[in-house]
Amino acid sequence: MKRAVLALALALASPVLPSVSAESLDDVQISRFSNKPVPRFESLRHEKVNGRIGPGKDYGVRWEYLRRGLPVLILKESGDWRYVRDPAGDEVWIEKTQLSDARMALTLGTFALKAGRASDSRDLATIGPDVLVELGECERGACRVTAGKYRGWAPRTQLWGADATKG
Repeated sequence: MKRAVLALALALASPVLPSVSAESLDDVQISRFSNKPVPRFESLRHEKVNGRIGPGKDYGVRWEYLRRGLPVLILKESGDWRYVRDPAGDEVWIEKTQLSDARMALTLGTFALKAGRASDSRDLATIGPDVLVELGECERGACRVTAGKYRGWAPRTQLWGADATKG
């Protein structure tokens, strides 16, 4: 278990994370379990969440996630369980009570947080990789985010978890 937690921490520290292209989200269906679109992004509700090898508590834990707010991509649903892909590309089952609709994203690299959507807008702060940000609306290749005390615009390409948002 400790090795799995360490491996996850190392994987999340890496700036090279698998992307989720718009093409992979084109085949959206409405789930009969939640009446929500699949695939879609949600985030971890608690500081500690178990990712299991199957849809039930009788299945072993593959990953122990220790990061509240981490975005995950829901790929399919089975009753009260969601099959998700994490930012490192691993896929596990998580109970729906452990997930939140809170719109979060994980930064993929270092970029300037801008005062406006335009690339020539004033810089507000420099944001590094592996930062959890609250995600607002997205339009024209940029998303409004809140990172700590800073609120501004980030390039959509630098945000894992922003691809399935509107705009």
